[in-house]
Amino acid sequence: MKTPNTYLSSLPTTVFTIMSQLAARYDAINLGQGFPDTEGPADIINVAAEALKDNRNQYAPLTGLPELRQAVAESNRRFYGLEIDSATEVVVTSGATEALAACLMAVVEAGDEVVLIEPLYDTYLPMLKMIGAVPKCVRLQPPHWKLPEEELRAAFGPKTKAMILNSPMNPAGKVFSQTELELIAGLVKEHDAYVICDEVYEHLTFHVKHIPLMTLPDMRERCMRIGSAGKSFSLTGWKVGYVTAPSALASVVAKAHQVLVFATAPNLQRAVAHGLNKDDSYYKSLSADLELRRDILVEGLHRLGFETLPADGSYFVVADTSRHAHGRTDVEFAEWLVEHAGVATIPVSAFYDPEGAEPPRNMIRFAFCKKPEILQEALRRLEKALT
Repeated sequence: MKTPNTYLSSLPTTVFTIMSQLAARYDAINLGQGFPDTEGPADIINVAAEALKDNRNQYAPLTGLPELRQAVAESNRRFYGLEIDSATEVVVTSGATEALAACLMAVVEAGDEVVLIEPLYDTYLPMLKMIGAVPKCVRLQPPHWKLPEEELRAAFGPKTKAMILNSPMNPAGKVFSQTELELIAGLVKEHDAYVICDEVYEHLTFHVKHIPLMTLPDMRERCMRIGSAGKSFSLTGWKVGYVTAPSALASVVAKAHQVLVFATAPNLQRAVAHGLNKDDSYYKSLSADLELRRDILVEGLHRLGFETLPADGSYFVVADTSRHAHGRTDVEFAEWLVEHAGVATIPVSAFYDPEGAEPPRNMIRFAFCKKPEILQEALRRLEKALT
C-alpha cells in the first residue's frame, strides 16, 4: 500500500499531548495548556444559545455574517483608529489557526521564504512546510526577549515573501514596541513582503500598549491582522477568528477559507458580534483579572527561587529552570515536575525549529489563565517537591 503524506506521517507526538497525558496520569494541575478554566461572559453564551432557536442555522455567508464583520470593523476603529470596510476587508474564520492557514495560503507559494521569530507558536512551521515554503527563523534573546536587529535584517532577502508576527507573543509574553515594529515595517517594505499579524492576545496586555503593525505608515496594504474570539472572550472551544486585510488580500484569504472550511457556525458568529460590541470596561477588566493571576504565579515562582522572564501579554510566563533542574533538560525537568510535584508545564524548546540550531534547554512555560486558587495550589505543590 502506498504511504500517506510523508511529512505529516513523520511528525512526532507533540510535547503538548505528552504533557497533557502525563498530567492526567499523575492527576496534575495542568499549567501547560493555554486555555482558561472558567466560562466566558454569560451574556455572550446566552446570545449563542438563543441564536440556535430562530431558524438561522444553515451555512453562513462565506466571509461571515454581516453583523460580525461590522463588529470587527468597528473594533478596529475603536481600539486602533483603523477605518475598515466590513463588506470587503473582513473575513470570518473557524478559529485563528484556520485564519493563519488561509492567510499563508493567500500569499505564500512553494519556495518562498517566510521570516519567523522564535520562540514561536508551534503551528507555524508545519503550515509552512505543507505549503512548501522556507522558514527563516530569528531568535529573541533572553532574558529580556530582545529582538536582534542584525539577525532580523539577515533573515530578509530576495526570496522573502512574508513574515509572521505574533504580538502579544506565545510563549514569550512579549509585546513588540513601537521601535521594534518600525524596524520590522522598514524591512517588510524594503523587501516588498507581506505580514501575517497574529494578534489573538491583543486585549490581554498588562500596562503595555499593543500596537498593530497595520497602523504604521504604509503598512495597511501589506498586513493581514488576525483576531480571536476564543482569547478575547475566554471561549476557546468556539473557534471563531477574523482576518482584517485590504480588499485585494481579503478576497484571496476568502478563497483559501472557502476551500478549507467555507463557513463558520452562525449562532457563534452572532454571539461574538455581541461580544465585540461590549463596552471598554469589559476589556479593561479582562486584562486586569489576568494580570492579577499572572502576578500570583510570578510572585510565587520567585519565592521558590525561579527567575521569570518578562510577560507583558498573553496567557503565559516563562521561567528559568537553572536553579532547580540539577542538570536536567527542560523536557526532563517538566516531566519530573508532573510526576513529583503534580504540576504540568511546557518545555520551551518545543517552540523552536527542530531543524535549526540547538534551542535553549533551561526554560519552561507556565499558563496563568487559571483560577487564583488553582495557581496557589500549584505553587504549594511545587514548594513541597522542590524543598
